[in-house]
Amino acid sequence: MFATRVSIVGVLAGYLADLALSDPDRGHPVALFGRAAAALERVTYRDTKVAGAVHVGLMVGVVGLLGREAQSAATRRGPLSTIAATATATWISLGGTSLARTGLGMSQLLERGDIEAARRLLPSLCGRDPAQLDGPGLTRAALESVAENTSDAQVAPLLWAAAGGVPAVLVYRAINTLDSMIGHRSPRYIRFGWAAARLDDLANYVGARATAALVTLCAPVVSGSASGAVRAWRQDAARHPSPNAGVVEAAFAGALRVRLGGPTQYHHELQIRPTLGDGVQPTVADLRRAVTLSRAVQLAAALLVAGLCAALIVRQRR
Repeated sequence: MFATRVSIVGVLAGYLADLALSDPDRGHPVALFGRAAAALERVTYRDTKVAGAVHVGLMVGVVGLLGREAQSAATRRGPLSTIAATATATWISLGGTSLARTGLGMSQLLERGDIEAARRLLPSLCGRDPAQLDGPGLTRAALESVAENTSDAQVAPLLWAAAGGVPAVLVYRAINTLDSMIGHRSPRYIRFGWAAARLDDLANYVGARATAALVTLCAPVVSGSASGAVRAWRQDAARHPSPNAGVVEAAFAGALRVRLGGPTQYHHELQIRPTLGDGVQPTVADLRRAVTLSRAVQLAAALLVAGLCAALIVRQRR
């Protein structure tokens, strides 16, 4: 029971730290991890799935060991150290505040018609080729990224932190970072990045569906449609190439009454994505609503974690 209380205090403290501090401008541990992964790739890279699995296993394994040692050391020092360790690991694994700020920044640039500045900002949200996108294309790309990353950068890490503490949330962030680095279908990574992509699918499976459920719950916050979110989730999500991104993007599309999907240009290929939702093409106003909805879902996820842990404490008392 005591460990559960300590865990929830640490997770919620990490959530509040992300709200107050966002991501550090320099020396972010995730950026340091990315540089280490890139350095290791120069040694491990082979154009095979086995080499990619070895690469991912080494990076994730090291992070897991370090996280377990950090949590064990904190536990030996007492509850305050455990809270601090859990809060720190949760904070560095979250990106919800940065996501909302960047999404809002995109909406402001697009509202002013500053397409070039919006193109420069887009890589902070997703890996699409901004040079190929006009105003509506940038709006859709930003909105889809806000939707997907509401799960990847906030809901899923909160759930992993609550479920397994320091090692679980750090391993999750390592998996998600590797997926963003090598888990795409470019000629270089179609085989080497296979393990990273599949592991990320597994790590985000529950988080994506929890996010879609919270989108449905929070849709009224932006005068959205809860029934539309459920309908788009059920009808359209399975046609998306990602088993998780499709769920979240479809729920956002239905909630906001917009249509997402269609031609999606990456640096390495053009993908023709299925249509998600049956609404209109998203506008800049819809992007702002998506940011507000994302923030509401992030708060709801934190409250959900607190509620689940509180219920467990009550059950243990009985």
